[in-house]
Amino acid sequence: MAKPGVPLLELAEKIEGMIVELGGKPAFPVNLSLNEVAAHYTPYKGDGTTLKEGDYLKIDIGVHIDGYIADTAVTVKVGGEFDELMEAAKEALESAISVARAGVEIKELGRAIENEIRKRGFNPIVNLTGHKIERYKLHAGISIPNIYRPHDNYVLKEGDVFAIEPFATTGAGQVIEVPPTLIYMYVRDAPVRMAQARFLLAKIKREYKTLPFAYRWLQGEMPEGQLKLALRSLEKAGALYGYPILKEIRNGMVTQFEHTIIVEKDSIVVTTD
Repeated sequence: MAKPGVPLLELAEKIEGMIVELGGKPAFPVNLSLNEVAAHYTPYKGDGTTLKEGDYLKIDIGVHIDGYIADTAVTVKVGGEFDELMEAAKEALESAISVARAGVEIKELGRAIENEIRKRGFNPIVNLTGHKIERYKLHAGISIPNIYRPHDNYVLKEGDVFAIEPFATTGAGQVIEVPPTLIYMYVRDAPVRMAQARFLLAKIKREYKTLPFAYRWLQGEMPEGQLKLALRSLEKAGALYGYPILKEIRNGMVTQFEHTIIVEKDSIVVTTD
């Protein structure tokens, strides 16, 4: 579906619709991040962004059933062929999966990722990581780095669920936050004066619980200006956490591949194959 001229909004709605048709729910809004944008871009209603020939498109998808989550991502080159930058991230993922077993320290996964990316002449993104997953918790506190870090001594345990997601770039290997914020997550209840904010908070808790949701999913609930003001109010009060867009600091091209694994004693299960 990722062809030149296709609107990102159309692609997002088709992907999320297919998740529901197949019996799941989105665990987070589908991320459709282009070129130097590494993550956290999801289109909004009225978004005129369309795919162009040569774009690196990261398609990052999460599905849950009753809060049990699988998280996966691929990169496609729109109208183009698989290339070395894409291979770097894909082989880094495969290498990390190959060493993942109960009893292995996560720094060894970071070593595997970094080696595969750097030997191809690219940089891993050092401030993006894979993550442990628990029920209704997309990021459950333990990270899998995309570089070797000697202090990452967490030992993989039987039954652990982790998303491994290497990012390779032609840039410096670091991302920065840029506006706008198009994805949010419920954090806690907090008092707010604005009636529209209280209405949104109740809806968010009921429908999305502690999983990330899209600004797009709330468009149409109230006039656009009120929606933005309500979300800012909730974020300022600490009720919501916003995920700004993440862009490579030197505007380098970025690729990403990701799978979710379940750790077993002598092997792993790749849940998203």
